[in-house]
Amino acid sequence: MSRETTTSPANATTDVTKLDRVVIRFAGDSGDGMQLTGDRFTSEAAAFGNDLATLPNFPAEIRAPQGTIPGVSSFQVHFADYDILTPGDRPDVLVVMNPAALKSNVADVPHGGILIINTDEFSKRNLTKVGYDANPLEDGSLEPYQVYEVGMSTLTQGALADTGLGKKDAERCKNMFALGLLSWMYHRPTESTERFLAEKFANKPQIAEANLLAFRAGWNYGETTEAFANTYEVAPAKLPQGTYRQITGNNALAYGIVAAGQQSKLPVVLGSYPITPASDILHELSKHKNFNVTTIQAEDEIAGIGAALGAAYGGALGVTSTSGPGVALKSETIGLAVMTELPLLVIDVQRGGPSTGLPTKTEQADLLQAMFGRNGESPVPIVAPCTPGDCFDIALEAVRIALTYRTPVMLLSDGAIANGSEPWLVPDVADLPDLSVEFASEPNAMDGSDEHWPYVRNTDTLAREWAVPGTPGLQHRIGGLEKADNQGHISYDPDNHDRMVRLRQAKIDGIDVPDITVDDPGGNARVLALGWGSSFGPIGAACRRVRNSGMDIAQAHLRHLNPLPANLGRILESYDTVVLPEMNMGQLAMLLRSRYLTDIRSYTKVAGLPFRAAELAEVFTDIINDTEGSGEADHVLTEATE
Repeated sequence: MSRETTTSPANATTDVTKLDRVVIRFAGDSGDGMQLTGDRFTSEAAAFGNDLATLPNFPAEIRAPQGTIPGVSSFQVHFADYDILTPGDRPDVLVVMNPAALKSNVADVPHGGILIINTDEFSKRNLTKVGYDANPLEDGSLEPYQVYEVGMSTLTQGALADTGLGKKDAERCKNMFALGLLSWMYHRPTESTERFLAEKFANKPQIAEANLLAFRAGWNYGETTEAFANTYEVAPAKLPQGTYRQITGNNALAYGIVAAGQQSKLPVVLGSYPITPASDILHELSKHKNFNVTTIQAEDEIAGIGAALGAAYGGALGVTSTSGPGVALKSETIGLAVMTELPLLVIDVQRGGPSTGLPTKTEQADLLQAMFGRNGESPVPIVAPCTPGDCFDIALEAVRIALTYRTPVMLLSDGAIANGSEPWLVPDVADLPDLSVEFASEPNAMDGSDEHWPYVRNTDTLAREWAVPGTPGLQHRIGGLEKADNQGHISYDPDNHDRMVRLRQAKIDGIDVPDITVDDPGGNARVLALGWGSSFGPIGAACRRVRNSGMDIAQAHLRHLNPLPANLGRILESYDTVVLPEMNMGQLAMLLRSRYLTDIRSYTKVAGLPFRAAELAEVFTDIINDTEGSGEADHVLTEATE
């Protein structure tokens, strides 16, 4: 990262260092409010105009044992004066509230990085709890870092001495002290945070005052103490003109569903059961009843999708949201949606598995479940967003496919996208696609009778007509047993079953999806880095590093996974080597090998954490050297444009 140092006019003893990018991680106990602290700092960065990306990381347990490593919660934010792609590999600044947070995070900080440590929690009992034999603040183990020891708990309690709050309640505000201190260090605007606290605790004025006082005390501590020799500035990013807001992947999905309902002129019905990390979709959609959105918190996963499919049968836009374990429970009803050929949006925010697995960690391991996780031949289209903001667009695209082709559609998000955030350019409503549909309005029997045949198909899309129950003259029966072609009656005829299976497959194969595009700036690359889902950012950042070192590499990203883009086979054949990083054991690589008979170099990771740009850059460099037959090349990788 580039640096430029000047003297601050506000405080002659403090230098101002200008940076192009910074990665900050807040870490503490799960009850220390690190997610709120990180979110507020992110909002300040967004208000200032920086480009940003975030990575929340929290325990699976609702309340893990206090002060233990399994109970550590962290929030990482990467902000810059240019377009960035990832939340950053390693934090330049680590703020820790207790020994557990230090022990579980300090290895990620590069030597020379900044540690801001709440010393009040470094008691012998807390040190022993996480396996420290000696106090790291005293044994010299932190000498490679710039260490700032701050008694945040004590300073917060002192600032709140006149509020009437007890010691325990006052100490809970120490996260706001930390936020105030970091806001001072990085010249962040504070008005939005003060307004947020006043609104959040409007019904609890004493708590609102305490948090505001703690926030200001942190700022004032930085301003008045002589401990900090530097403050830092990161200029606003030069982003395309427009109205921006900070958005998470889950919120973007919710807004995309609302927009799809408006653009299709259909009521939206979400049938869902709360599950990490998908629950926020339910929470957000429940706030938008004014857009003809109905949310049903069902008693279980099966009831949730049953309600959504029933709504689709009745002429609504049916949606259900879940994670991998929930998809397993919903699989029979997804098969029913395939059989009945009704539009349905199934959102899977993937997390580590198997079984209940790693509820708060990210993974891409549900692709094969989405492709084949139902009995019989029951194909479904699959789409996947690549960034939090892209979730809005992919929701509209999934609904387009579902309505046009009368099919359930699987949308594969993941924990990193769902909880991560970025600046989002709010679209113009006039630019949104027209998703309006026509329902059947008159009998369509092919024998000239006045009956309605539910499986008469559009010759272009192979989609059947959508007849709303209760429409005069359009009485028909739908169920879970095989249908007779056209007429829709129950059929056990072998030839009919063969025909219907092939028709349903042909309908999915014929879905119109855009071609995949390739980013190959020089046009000379022999290696293609291919990805899907949240690997987009790390792959892109790694390719930037590789190109900055003087090597050529191409990048392409799949948003449509079934059917695949028509030009994908030609693209794969045009490169000597294709490398495919996945947060699974190589599921898409296996599908592409079988489909295109092309050797795919698979690179996998199943740690519950996103790829780091540095690790992928190293992998790509080795593969380029292997492909070019040059052995060890003299190239220096850089993270300056991550």
